[in-house]
Amino acid sequence: MKRIFIESTRQTPFVEFDPNGQLRIKGRSIHEDPSGFFDPLVAWIKEYLKQPQETTIFDIELEYFNSGSSRYILMILQHLSETDKVNKILVNWYYEDGDDDLLERGQYFSSLLNLNFNFIEIQ
Repeated sequence: MKRIFIESTRQTPFVEFDPNGQLRIKGRSIHEDPSGFFDPLVAWIKEYLKQPQETTIFDIELEYFNSGSSRYILMILQHLSETDKVNKILVNWYYEDGDDDLLERGQYFSSLLNLNFNFIEIQ
């Protein structure tokens, strides 16, 4: 499996999905066509979950994401939560100090999924 590495733009987040079990998405995600961006990431996750690492850590540090992006982020998290091949999956959900909307979105995702979430406030 190959590592995915995507540099951020003003509308798309930085992404690094490494087959060593380190997944990271950071920045802004305000795509007009989220499927064009996220479909390859979902496909990568499905492939990764065929032979995952014993521990998978997913760092989500988005300062803003639109509803289309939200749907895909939830889809990726659902795939992770539904697998029985990973012993430990940890989601680190970063949010800026005072950004209650982003914190609440992470808490909502956490309530829907069988995943361990850490909520990490950043300055």
